[in-house]
Amino acid sequence: MAYDLLKALKEYAPWNEQEARDRDIMLQAYFVQPDPFTRENEVMHFTASSWIVNRDSTKVLMAYHNIYNAWAWTGGHADGDRDLLAVALREAREETGVDAVAVTDSIFSLETLTVDGHEKRGRYVPSHLHLNVTYLLTADENAPIRAKADENAAVRWFTLADALSNCSEPWMVRRVYAKLNQKVMERK
Repeated sequence: MAYDLLKALKEYAPWNEQEARDRDIMLQAYFVQPDPFTRENEVMHFTASSWIVNRDSTKVLMAYHNIYNAWAWTGGHADGDRDLLAVALREAREETGVDAVAVTDSIFSLETLTVDGHEKRGRYVPSHLHLNVTYLLTADENAPIRAKADENAAVRWFTLADALSNCSEPWMVRRVYAKLNQKVMERK
């Protein structure tokens, strides 16, 4: 059965006000924005991320992102795919080398993220929004990992606390990663 993102968004119970407001934006974009599943929409488009934890949920796998020069979660653009869980799983494998498994097919978190204008592959990408759907994945922390040179410089497991202290993006730490860690701890 195909993944139904619209149904998943409608059924998702927001964890806080930020997620409730961001879900409203995503639902509106789903119906109103032209082509919100590809980068052709230069204003806003859907992305998928994953918070990859080890089997006992004490560590998180992060990549050192080349564009942002920061330790970050894995993820990427939908690029036309409406199955954002499949996108999150594919990006996790491509960016880290691990075969992560979804803890559940349910959405774990929602975020509308601002992306500053930047150069990518010699082309300017204007500032825009990522309508980001996050999934909780699990992976074997003893499995081999590797960086994807064109996207990240390193891949590493961190304790949940160290993931926050090693990230150099204050807004992401405060508004996203701390929330994800708290949600992981609540699942235990």
